[in-house]
Amino acid sequence: MRWWGWLLLIYLGWGWIAEARGEPLVIRFSHVVSEETPKGKGALRFKELAEQYTHGAVRVEVFANGSLFDDREELEALRLGAVHLLAPSLAKFGPLGVRAFELFDLPYLFRSYEAVRRVTEGEVGRRLLGLLEEKGIKGLAFWDNGFKVFSANRPLRRLEDFQGLKIRVQPSRVLEAQVRRLGGVPKVLPFSELHRALRMGVVDGAENPPSNFWTQRLQEGQRYVLVSNHGYLGYAVITNKQFWEQLPTEVRRGLERALAETTAYVNQIAYEENAAALAAIRQAGVEVVEPTPAERAALRAALLPVHEEMAERIGREILEEVYRVTGFAAE
Repeated sequence: MRWWGWLLLIYLGWGWIAEARGEPLVIRFSHVVSEETPKGKGALRFKELAEQYTHGAVRVEVFANGSLFDDREELEALRLGAVHLLAPSLAKFGPLGVRAFELFDLPYLFRSYEAVRRVTEGEVGRRLLGLLEEKGIKGLAFWDNGFKVFSANRPLRRLEDFQGLKIRVQPSRVLEAQVRRLGGVPKVLPFSELHRALRMGVVDGAENPPSNFWTQRLQEGQRYVLVSNHGYLGYAVITNKQFWEQLPTEVRRGLERALAETTAYVNQIAYEENAAALAAIRQAGVEVVEPTPAERAALRAALLPVHEEMAERIGREILEEVYRVTGFAAE
């Protein structure tokens, strides 16, 4: 265990002592994006509601922009009890060994937020969250971010524009396969390092929802955006299973109520936040390209083979169920 693991475990122990003395229980919520993104705003809304609905029994401390842990460290920190709540992107669970979550990385799987929610708010979503328990993680909710655009330091429009482009991706075999299908070179990097990597030429491009692009100021090194909407980026709000189960019942009920209302709020604002961010990107002078129907069809045709390539890894049975509830197989 790293030194900071022991240090924060000691700190966590002091938190329980404080609760025994009648002081508020401190819950640390860590995430790696800006407070101005849908997730960032959701974390702050949860803090407000959690403190209200537990009548002061809980104090939530929110750490944004990877200021407490970056995305390489946060899951280990949760497992050790050094942080209590995370909202990692769904791509993070594949490397953890729960590969079924990689279905969310598949290109052109979802046509709308409504299609996403038929998965996340249905039986498939409950099954997926349940798979985390064997890892000591309690899955609490799914949060939307949005549909991704490609950005680069050179114009993007046609398939040949991706040839040789070094594109930052999350640690996901599916996303790596996606970039290779386009003729690009996938580069796995933590989100906190993306801005610097673009500036230093370590990578040439990236894929993000517009809100992530704008709040991380990627327009400083990315002057071209293709509104491909080729994939979905969402999050799972998670906690340490043992920590959650040891909470007093009334405290847990208050947190569940706060989380339910926050989830509805985040999922409501995700579309609006991304639309506003895309408008701001245009106003900043970035060349934003809307592909023609023919160009979008060509991009989709190039990427759909990733589904079959990754079907065994993800699990054909759960993938077929997702196809059924979203209508993907009928397209």
